[in-house]
Amino acid sequence: MVKSLMIVGFGGFIGTVARFLISRYFQVNVSSVFPWGTFIVNIVGCLLIGVIYGISEKGDFLSPEVRLFLTVGICGGFTTFSTLSNDAFLLLRQQEWIRFAFYTSFSFFLGLLAVYAGRISIKLF
Repeated sequence: MVKSLMIVGFGGFIGTVARFLISRYFQVNVSSVFPWGTFIVNIVGCLLIGVIYGISEKGDFLSPEVRLFLTVGICGGFTTFSTLSNDAFLLLRQQEWIRFAFYTSFSFFLGLLAVYAGRISIKLF
């Protein structure tokens, strides 16, 4: 159990730092009310988790420890539903109805599509 906690914790550290850097990049370089950083991180994270699980299902390419590190650790630290929810709340509070609808619906549907695309891309190779 301690080994699993260390694996997830280290992966989570990497994913969290990557999320922070990408989100910060968009905050500094993109002037918009729309939370592009969180949006892009969540879609990319969905694609990555789809690819990782696609690889796992294709064969014994990833050990359970590596899969745990990549999915629960890195992807879990990289993506964030809590930040997505807070960003959506802020859009609502600012009465940005169209941006709220776009952000929430596209985050969910593109995230779902990205997971599917990740899994399919692995099955094709």
